[in-house]
Amino acid sequence: MDIAVLCGGLSRERDVSISTGTCAARALRGLGHRVALLDVFLGYAGDIADPKSLFTSEDRDELYSVRESEPDLEEIRSRRRGGRGLIGPGVLEICAAADVTFLALHGAEGENGELQACLDMFDIPYTGSGCLGSALAMDKEVSKALFRQAGIPTPPGFTLKSGGRLPAGVDFPCVVKPRSGGSSVATSIVRGEEELPAALDAAFACEDTVLVEKYIRGRELTVGVMDGRAMPVIEIIPKQGFYDYKNKYQAGLTEELCPAPLDAETMDRVQRLAERVYEALHLQAYGRADFIMDAVDGTIYCLEANTLPGMTPTSLIPQMAAVEGMDYGTLCEKIIGVSLKKYAK
Repeated sequence: MDIAVLCGGLSRERDVSISTGTCAARALRGLGHRVALLDVFLGYAGDIADPKSLFTSEDRDELYSVRESEPDLEEIRSRRRGGRGLIGPGVLEICAAADVTFLALHGAEGENGELQACLDMFDIPYTGSGCLGSALAMDKEVSKALFRQAGIPTPPGFTLKSGGRLPAGVDFPCVVKPRSGGSSVATSIVRGEEELPAALDAAFACEDTVLVEKYIRGRELTVGVMDGRAMPVIEIIPKQGFYDYKNKYQAGLTEELCPAPLDAETMDRVQRLAERVYEALHLQAYGRADFIMDAVDGTIYCLEANTLPGMTPTSLIPQMAAVEGMDYGTLCEKIIGVSLKKYAK
C-alpha cells in the first residue's frame, strides 16, 4: 500500500506525535509498504507534480525521541513561510494520492475532529475515529457528560472559563487540567488552596476553559479498544509523582504492568467499561480509555478517552498488543485494517 503518515502539527504534544509518526513509518516500510512521512503543519516544500514519487519502501532511518519539556510552538510557526491554517503545503495532495492516511497526531487539531472533517471533505480515508467521535472525546466536559449519561463513573468536577469566578468551597485535593488537552500537559494535582492559582495559570496558558475535578487516590489503569473489543489492561505506576508528561515519555520513569495484576472479575469489569466508553463516545477503529480504581471502595472511574493513542517506544497500546502476540508493525497494519472498515460499502 501507499501510506501517508501525518505527524507533528502545532499541538503541545508535537514531539510525541513525531515519535509516533517516525516509528510507524519505519515499521510500515519494514513490512514492504511505501510510505510518505509528513509534518501536517510544515508540509512538503518540494515539487509534488507526481505525488506517488514521494512514497518509498526504503528505510530512511527516521528516529525521534521525545524531549523532557514541551516544544516551542512559536519557533515551529516561524519555520513555515506563507500560507494560512494548520495544514501545510502539499499535505492534502499527497494524502489524496495514498491508499490510506495513517494519523500519528496527538492533541489539538489532530484529535479534535477538525482534520478528520477536512479529510472527509476530500474523500481521503484515514485511521482512527471520525470527526464526531474525535470531537466528543477531546472535549472532557462533553465526554464526562456522556459517561454519566451511559452510567460510567467519572470523577465529579466543574469547568471554569478564563476570568471566571471559582465556586465557593473547592474541595482539596483536586485535579486541574485543560478542558481539551492530552498527555497530561499542564495537568496539576492541587493539594491545597495555596497551590491553586499556579495550577490554573498553567492550564489557562493552554486554553481558555479548564476542568477542575475531584482527585481520586487509587490505581491507574488503562485499556485499549480495538474494533470495539477491549485489549489487555495495563496498570501504570510512576516511580515519582503522577503520570505526567515527563513520566509518560521518558523511558524508565514509570513501571507499566501488562496485564495488570487484577483478579478476573475486576479485569473483566475494567474491560467492559472501556468498551462502553468506546460506544458512548461513538469511537471507531481503535482508542484507549484511562481509569482510576478508588483505593477506598474499588469504584472504577473513567478519566478520559484517547482517539489517537501514542505509538512511541514507551507507549501503552503497543505493550497491550505485544501481550496478545502482536508486534509493532503488525499492530500498525491492524489499525489500518480496522480503520478501513469505515469506508466499506
